[in-house]
Amino acid sequence: MTTQTNPNPNPQSCTNPNKFDFLDDLRSKYNHQPVFLQAVEEMALAIEPLFNDPVNGEFYLKAFLFLTEPEKMISFHVPWMDDEGKQHLNRGWRVEFSSALGPYKGGLRFHPTVNDGILKFLGFEQIFKNALTGLPLGGGKGGSDFDPKGKSEAEIRRFCESFMTQLCRYIDAATDVPAGDIGVGGREIGFMYGQYKRLSNKHGEGVLTGKSPLFGGIQLRPEATGYGTVYIAKHAIEDKLERSLEGSRCAVSGSGNVAQYASKMLMDLGAKVVSISDSNGCLAKQVKRARLSELDNVVSGKYIPGRSPWTLPDLQADFAFPCATQNEIDQDGASLLTKNGCMGVFEGANLPVTAEGQGVLRSKPNVLYIPGKAANAGGVGVSGLEMSQNLSRTYWKREQVDIMLKEMMEGIYKQMKEAAGEDGTLEQGCNRAGFLKVAHALKELGWVY
Repeated sequence: MTTQTNPNPNPQSCTNPNKFDFLDDLRSKYNHQPVFLQAVEEMALAIEPLFNDPVNGEFYLKAFLFLTEPEKMISFHVPWMDDEGKQHLNRGWRVEFSSALGPYKGGLRFHPTVNDGILKFLGFEQIFKNALTGLPLGGGKGGSDFDPKGKSEAEIRRFCESFMTQLCRYIDAATDVPAGDIGVGGREIGFMYGQYKRLSNKHGEGVLTGKSPLFGGIQLRPEATGYGTVYIAKHAIEDKLERSLEGSRCAVSGSGNVAQYASKMLMDLGAKVVSISDSNGCLAKQVKRARLSELDNVVSGKYIPGRSPWTLPDLQADFAFPCATQNEIDQDGASLLTKNGCMGVFEGANLPVTAEGQGVLRSKPNVLYIPGKAANAGGVGVSGLEMSQNLSRTYWKREQVDIMLKEMMEGIYKQMKEAAGEDGTLEQGCNRAGFLKVAHALKELGWVY
C-alpha cells in the first residue's frame, strides 16, 4: 500500500488524511463532503488487508472504488404551503448507491442539516449494513432539508405529499424501497404512502417500509433498531467478555425510537440505564416521553442543559450506546469513556463516533467496538422482512418477528467474528464481511472484473 502526502488535506475528513493515495481523486472531487469522506476512509482502513492480498487485492481495490460512487443521484425541489397560505421551497434527494444485492434500500431523513454529502455518507454505510442482514437488499438513502420541528400536522402532511409527488417516479418494490429515518416516522410514512396510492393506483405494494400494520406494515418495526443493537451487544458481551448485561451500567444518548427502545430492552435484560439525552441536554434516567428539561427533579438524576452524556467527566458506564446522530462522540468523549471503565461501544446511530474517537477505541484492544453497520442493522433487517411480508401477502405476529430479529442479529455477530479471524477486531470483521459479500456480487454480475 503506497502512501503519499496530500498538499491540501481536509482536516475534517480523517485522522490521517494523507493515507490511501488511491482516494485522492475522491477527496479532490468531494472535499466539501467531509462526513462522506470519513465514512469511505473508515471503511478503507478496516479492509486494508484485503487490498494487499497477493491474489485478489487488485480486484478488491477496484470493487471498493466502484462502490464509492452512487449509481444514481436524484435531486428535486419540494414546494409546499404553510397554514398561512405562504409557499415554501425545500430540496429533496434520493441517493441510489448500489443495487448489486437487490433493490436500493434505505431511509428518508427530514432535517435542516440534510444535504447531498450527508445522504451519500448514509447511503454508502447502508450498502454494507444491508449486506450483513443476509437479505437481498441494495443500499440507498434520501431525504430533505425540511425541518418538521415546529410545523403543524397539516403542514407536515402537505410537505410529505409534495415530496412523494416528486419521489414516486423513481421508486418501486423491485427498484428502490425507502423507509423512515430522523424526522420521518410512522405518521410521515403514512402521509407519503397515501399520496403514492393516489398517484399510482397501486395498493398493498412494498414500495415503502415502516408503514402502519393497518396497510401492510410489520410488527416490531419501530422497536427493531434499538432492540437489535442490544441483542448484538448481548452476544458480544457474553462471548468476548464472558459477562452479562444484567446489572451493567449502560449510557444511552438520543431520545428517538432507537434510544427509547434500546433503553427499554436494556432494562428488560436487567441493565441499568444511566443516561439519556435530547438536543437540549441530557438526563440520567429513562422516563416517560417529554422534553428532558421538563423532567428535572421528577426522576432520580440531574438534567444538564447543553451537554451530551459523552462530555460528562463523572459518567460511570460499563457500556455505551450512542443512539443520537453522527459524530457525537469525539476524541475527548471516547477518552473519557475508556478512562472511566467503559468496556464496549455499540453504535445505535450511524457513524456516531468521529474518526479521532474511533482511533481512541482502536487503541484499546480490550474495549469492544461494533459499528452501526452491524449494531443498528436490525431496523433495515425488519424492513426487509416487511418487504417479504408485502410480496407474499402474509402477516407475521410480533413474537415471530422478534424471533427472526434475534436470529438475524446472531447471524450478523457470527459473520463479524468469522471475518475478523483470530487477530482482527469486531469492527474489522463487520466491515470485511459486508464488503466481501458485495464485492463477490459485483464480480458475479460482471460489473467489476
